[in-house]
Amino acid sequence: MNNKLLRDLVLFPFTSLLVFLVSGSITPCNAQEITKIMGIVRDAQTGDTLPFVSVYFKNTQIGSTTGFDGRFSLESRKGTDTLVASYIGFATAYIPIQRNRFQVIDIQMEPERYELSGVVIRPGENPAEVLLRKIIDNKPANDPDKVESFQVQAYTKMQFDANNLTDKFRNRKILEPFKFVFEQMDTSVVNGKVYLPIMMSESFSDLYFRKTPRERKEIIKASQVSGVDNASISQFVGNMAQNVKVYDNFISLFQKNFVSPISNFGLLYYKYYLVDSTFIGNKWCYNVMFKPRRKQEFAFTGNFWVNDTSYAIKKLDMRMVGDANINFINDMAITQEFDIASNGQWMLSREQTIADFNVIEDAKVTMGFFGTRTVLYSNYDFSPVRDPKIYAMPNNIIVMDDANRKGVEFWQKSRPEALTHRESGVYRLSDTLKQMPIFRTYLDVIKMIATGYYIKGNLEWGPYASTYSFNQQEGNRFRIGGRTSNDFSTRVMLDGYLAYGTNDNKLKYHAGFMYMLDKTPDRVLSGSYKYDVEQLGMAEGGFRSDFILNSLFRRNPQDKLSMVTEYKGAYKHEWFTGLSNTFTVTNRSIFTIGGTGIKVYDPDSQDYVERTKIVTTDLSLEMHYGYREKVLAGEFERIIVSSPYPVFNLKYTYGVKGLFSGQYEYHRLSFNATQWFSFLSAGWLKYTVEAGKTWGTLPFPLLNIYGGNETFYHDDYAFNLMNYYEFVSDEYATYNVVYHMQGFLLNRIPAIRKLKWREVLAVKGAVGQTSADNILYNQLPEGSYFISKPYMEASAGVENIFRFIRVDAVWRLFYNDHPAVKPFGVMVSMNFDF
Repeated sequence: MNNKLLRDLVLFPFTSLLVFLVSGSITPCNAQEITKIMGIVRDAQTGDTLPFVSVYFKNTQIGSTTGFDGRFSLESRKGTDTLVASYIGFATAYIPIQRNRFQVIDIQMEPERYELSGVVIRPGENPAEVLLRKIIDNKPANDPDKVESFQVQAYTKMQFDANNLTDKFRNRKILEPFKFVFEQMDTSVVNGKVYLPIMMSESFSDLYFRKTPRERKEIIKASQVSGVDNASISQFVGNMAQNVKVYDNFISLFQKNFVSPISNFGLLYYKYYLVDSTFIGNKWCYNVMFKPRRKQEFAFTGNFWVNDTSYAIKKLDMRMVGDANINFINDMAITQEFDIASNGQWMLSREQTIADFNVIEDAKVTMGFFGTRTVLYSNYDFSPVRDPKIYAMPNNIIVMDDANRKGVEFWQKSRPEALTHRESGVYRLSDTLKQMPIFRTYLDVIKMIATGYYIKGNLEWGPYASTYSFNQQEGNRFRIGGRTSNDFSTRVMLDGYLAYGTNDNKLKYHAGFMYMLDKTPDRVLSGSYKYDVEQLGMAEGGFRSDFILNSLFRRNPQDKLSMVTEYKGAYKHEWFTGLSNTFTVTNRSIFTIGGTGIKVYDPDSQDYVERTKIVTTDLSLEMHYGYREKVLAGEFERIIVSSPYPVFNLKYTYGVKGLFSGQYEYHRLSFNATQWFSFLSAGWLKYTVEAGKTWGTLPFPLLNIYGGNETFYHDDYAFNLMNYYEFVSDEYATYNVVYHMQGFLLNRIPAIRKLKWREVLAVKGAVGQTSADNILYNQLPEGSYFISKPYMEASAGVENIFRFIRVDAVWRLFYNDHPAVKPFGVMVSMNFDF
């Protein structure tokens, strides 16, 4: 994930809280209070917890069933002063409660004695499992995705809350002027954590769905954001609920495949219990509770209500199991409600997803945040869409021009449910941002760690990890640089740096810009100039040549750097999300390879001559296509989050001889494809294949140099035991297959299970050939070869060590007779993943 987006995700709770604390007065809204109850039900005589107890607010249909641990949670907007607990064999308990407050209640139920006549108990089938089979048999009729098309109105509310705000933090003297803010604190019925609301957004939209060809469009007609308007976070949490389709066998959340409680093979993963039956509205429904059969499965625990005639899900309440092998999410609760629409189809009417995020697992004192997404659906229309052009629009989400200009009166009249008092308190206006030194210092440190940059006003100084480095050619290298921040502009970003080496006594520099002509879809103009050393033949995932860790953790000396001068201009035109073209003009001069010239054949002297400078000018056109690609967008950068289909990149380059002193004419074509495959609960696999060809007689730096790695840091995109410049060709094909098993095996080993380690396997290889003209034209430096037979590496490793460390054992399977190579190595890398 890029620096700016990573900064948004990591720093969100801190920056949001800062803005909230220094905001002004409350904007009036139509507020409403909520009564919140958490508790546990016990046998009054034995003290044992009681599962399956029906607990509800008196004279309402708002209730719940205690879980397997006897715990329950409830909340209601309706005024009520009595809680009722009912269970067969126990006297019904009536518990007085306080309205509009959060309370924790320990309910003691007294057993009742009955004289029963004798009964004969015969073995039979679990009625819950009978119901499950009926649900599975009727999936084709009840799955909302079977509908050919529909449109529906949606009200979406997203809220972010800072949690784990300890008494020590709140009682700091420097926060004395802001004590009133903490009066807005509330308690979550998900896990009992105290939280402070810091941001909320609301929107009204029209959703359009078509099954064939499959399309989903959203037109946002009204939108407002309070607190901190953070687009990256909103998209991030917005994706939480979009994939929760209970009728699918697997529910994909944060790149993990959780088994649905009504999966076709649910009996392999869950235990089911029939615990209750009652009318919900005018529909008789059965209540089934479920829990995983084994520890650390990607599964849920909870209950669902199912209609007795259609066997459609009426209501679902479930939460992620506490020991699931997933990072940064301490808890997650999902609620969905279904109602019969005008066509007789059960459709989603309400859904809510609540996630508790924290860097530290089960943190009690480290500040984290809740992310809550609630959606209410109404007015389903199953007639053909009146304007077919809606499905032809380039973007899946369209915001109307006046969406952000709706007044207070509109929101008060249009909300399907009123805001609570604390939710309305989030709407605050900030006239001036008061200075809070303790927060500013805290945030500055966190930002530097997360982004690699020191952010100050309009500038971001860094990356600080390149301030000092060293190599054999430059000696000690010192660098200062930075880029403009989003405070400077959200349309233009400038960047640059200066660097100096104490051995070569040369000043290096870079300057560049990016101008966003338009966004979503993007139209981007960029340009740059560089005079600096560069490691040719390095894969895209490798360390920067001046990154300090690149200097420290090396298996070979860093003595193959080339001095490069480069002018580059580019224009990117995104047609719609997933399809873009980029046109680039590049003028490039390569001066030396490791301080020595490049030897090429001179037909006049019929001998090899040394060239100290190679100049090229090329024009390139690139196409990127990802069908149904999902993207996380910042102001300037786009990160591909996922796509269930292959993602393709095709690039053609023409080298123009004579243009801006270009010395060579050539044509180059390259193609690559990458795709993610899910193996359900057994992890996921990613493959990348690439092929290319260069036409023309060229010095070897202009041919394909296979990406090597001479550090101890594992690079997914490089051949990790291949040296730089070791293999060259003008035709090539490579493949890379990585299988992340997500703890599928290690989770079943008791001694290792608690560590939450995850297995990873990989194999990668390359083939290629070189034309006779290029073999004759080039005298390769020592240690470089034209590839003649396949090259291959294999690796096995463990990731998620301390949540972010990965260790791989890597084997080089061919060309082990080359000098200065190793057939085996242990490599380390870092990766932040859920």
